[in-house]
Amino acid sequence: MDNHRNVTELHKPANPLNELLKQGAQQLLAQAIKAEVQALLEQFASLQTDEKQAVVRSGHLPVRTLQTGLGDITVKVPTVRGKTRSGIKFNSKLVPPSLKRTKNIEELIP
Repeated sequence: MDNHRNVTELHKPANPLNELLKQGAQQLLAQAIKAEVQALLEQFASLQTDEKQAVVRSGHLPVRTLQTGLGDITVKVPTVRGKTRSGIKFNSKLVPPSLKRTKNIEELIP
């Protein structure tokens, strides 16, 4: 037993309902972001280079965490690449690059 340990870990009891809600919110957010990307790709579907799509998905940004009223939720935002010099880029309206916490958390923590 280590008597010199100064840190005490606090464990919150697992709340199955809260975990279910967090998972549901994470899945719903992923589906909504996927729909945003699909809408962008459909918008530029007529753009082609050498008979190939000029705007395509090109992977994902690094996974990031959003602080929400339900707890931390991980978000994986896809990237879109334009094969032309048009500068087409995908930014989610739901999860903009600068978003770190949802508004309900921001209202609680000034």
